[in-house]
Amino acid sequence: MKEPLLRAANCLVALTVLVLLLPVMLVIALLIKLDSPGPAIYRQRRIGFDRRTRDSHGADAGRRDTDFGGRPFTMYKFRTMHEHAETDSGPVWASRTDSRVTRIGRVLRRTRLDELPQFWNVIMGDMSVVGPRPERPHFVMKFREEIDDYQVRHRVKPGITGLAQVHRNPDQSIDDVRVKLVYDLEYVRRRSFWLDLNILLRTLPVLFESDRQDEADPD
Repeated sequence: MKEPLLRAANCLVALTVLVLLLPVMLVIALLIKLDSPGPAIYRQRRIGFDRRTRDSHGADAGRRDTDFGGRPFTMYKFRTMHEHAETDSGPVWASRTDSRVTRIGRVLRRTRLDELPQFWNVIMGDMSVVGPRPERPHFVMKFREEIDDYQVRHRVKPGITGLAQVHRNPDQSIDDVRVKLVYDLEYVRRRSFWLDLNILLRTLPVLFESDRQDEADPD
């Protein structure tokens, strides 16, 4: 499927989800506000699609001052941690028993409902419904130094769900990132409408597997 049709299909899916689940999202927002002080929606900088073209020598055209390997954008999530959770620690992975996660946040992470606001990112054009999960600048720079071909995953738009997410638990170590990268690169190579549909159908049962760990990415 051509890019304009893929884009149209993504927007249709995102708009449908936002309209149908708007009452659910309003309830979630209310529960978050009642559970702990702070905003219901959390905004975080992530690295997305690399829109730069390459010249005949393979060099990047339009290189940024800081090269993250993709374009930074603001990603939206329902807040699952206490406000200012990383003020002292800086960017770190969350653990299964992380005290920074709120009571409602644990439920949202386990069911992936905290990701629902990202359908707005899809409509804005920063993300697709399916693709490699977007990572934070701090970790992108670290992974690019330590993992070969990590930047290749930025050749497609990041997604709310992806091939790695239906095969693997959330990251707990850099070895987990290496394994997931194999799936991300396979997705980049095989990307199609039918693969996206297959991943979407496989995502639904993953949401309700009780033995899966909580989402390891901090808010």
